[in-house]
Amino acid sequence: MSASKPHEDIFADWLHFDPLVVRRAVKAAAPSLADNTADLDRLRRALRQQGYDPLRVPPGELGAYAARFRHENFEATAVLSYTGDGWELTELFLGTDVSPILGVAVDLGTTQIAFYLVDLITGHLLDRLSVPNPQIPYGEDILTRIIYASTPKHLRVLQDLLRSTINETLSFLADKHGFRVSQIYALTVAGNTTMTHFFLGLDPSRLCKEPYIPVANTFPMLHGKDLQLAMHPRGLVVVFPNVGSYFGGDVIAGILATGMHRTEEICLLVDVGTNAEVVLGNKDWLVACAGAAGPALEGGVVERGMMAQPGAIDRVRIDPESMELTYHVLGEEKPKGLCGSGLIDLVAEMFMAGLLTIQGKINTKVTHPRIVAVDSGPAYVVAWADETADGRDLLVSEIDIGILLKSKAAMYTILNIITRKVGLSVQDIRRFFVAGTFGSHIDPVMAIRIGMLPDLPLETYQGLGNTAGRGAAMTLLDRRLLGEMDEVRQRITYVELNVNLELMNEFRGATFLPHTDPKLFPSVTIHPRAMG
Repeated sequence: MSASKPHEDIFADWLHFDPLVVRRAVKAAAPSLADNTADLDRLRRALRQQGYDPLRVPPGELGAYAARFRHENFEATAVLSYTGDGWELTELFLGTDVSPILGVAVDLGTTQIAFYLVDLITGHLLDRLSVPNPQIPYGEDILTRIIYASTPKHLRVLQDLLRSTINETLSFLADKHGFRVSQIYALTVAGNTTMTHFFLGLDPSRLCKEPYIPVANTFPMLHGKDLQLAMHPRGLVVVFPNVGSYFGGDVIAGILATGMHRTEEICLLVDVGTNAEVVLGNKDWLVACAGAAGPALEGGVVERGMMAQPGAIDRVRIDPESMELTYHVLGEEKPKGLCGSGLIDLVAEMFMAGLLTIQGKINTKVTHPRIVAVDSGPAYVVAWADETADGRDLLVSEIDIGILLKSKAAMYTILNIITRKVGLSVQDIRRFFVAGTFGSHIDPVMAIRIGMLPDLPLETYQGLGNTAGRGAAMTLLDRRLLGEMDEVRQRITYVELNVNLELMNEFRGATFLPHTDPKLFPSVTIHPRAMG
């Protein structure tokens, strides 16, 4: 590797540091009677000798580039962009130029948009930033936004909102580090199918109607000026392809981030968001499915639930003997609520202390000050009023726990069904990747304890955080991934999880703690009080 070691957050052992955009000094001999090659052809020839062939020169820059090359006595600095099947001459500077070459990866999420600013000369991650999706006022959920975008005028509103937010953030990141937006030469964008349609101004209306057909699943190489983005006008814009209406470019980027498409081992990727999206496979095959298991696991459904952000309890421990509770709050603030990992920890620890029965009911036979009665039934006090941000007891009710157990049962059922569809069992999984904010905070021990994740060796599990953003950033650093993203897209088989009797029976069994079949969770010891 010629550059210093790229940032470990966006680099994998198998990745080559061959960025999408490179800067190269170029020099050619001056014309003579013995060599009357045209100025621009002389430039092409000099770059071809360095391996940059085939090379496309933007038609509108033919004269300008030729003039610059001649002006400096046929010495210049070229910025070259890889397009998948060749190179483009994106910029030509007079003489020697060492100005920065930047790239930005964008995870175009439904609720948050994440940005990764990358130095394409060194491979270092310079900054990362997440901002709210500006479309939320037009619909908290994606279906409401699709309905709103049913007219060209409204579709333009949603596209303009995205463009404005992206441009403001690109400008902010550039200014913060003393750069110009014109030094951003590449943008990689990964989002679900609907968000990709909004970004490109494509009609999303058929995504929510049978047979759920996108306008397009693959997209041409675009440039900054095509979308009026705050970057170099001829800089590359790579939009990750979709698999279909259910699986978008964010999942493709996630697969690239894990490297599961390159390994012999059976791997599983689960990305918890609005839905739980699951991909199973290896270098030879990939199957995928999605199920409604996400919101509660992210803390978005229970009454005092919240996303993993400052003020969220993300970790809970209960001493099984004294039943003393301790917790950790993100940002070291007073608690405002529980995020998904905190809720999972709480349920797991209550179960191990015998404060929850195997049916998921609060054990009212236990006399403890934290077990209280509210209008909806039994509840458990996680934090007392004098500890919280709002001065109210932070309670989790039996109803809240039931919502979580249904979500964890859906997750476990999805994992079992998809593995059985290909003639495997969950025990055949050798690497289990948990993505998203949820994946950054979840403790596999706790998730196994409640029966949400299969009882596999702990080293099997790997929390990767934002795999969509990471995969998009990796593509900036290793241009081979342009080809791999399309290979992955074509390799994926989408599996429909039909609501059948087998699925429903399995789901019911998985709503118990950890399951009605304890042999599936041999590492989980059940407290005698939990037997009810």
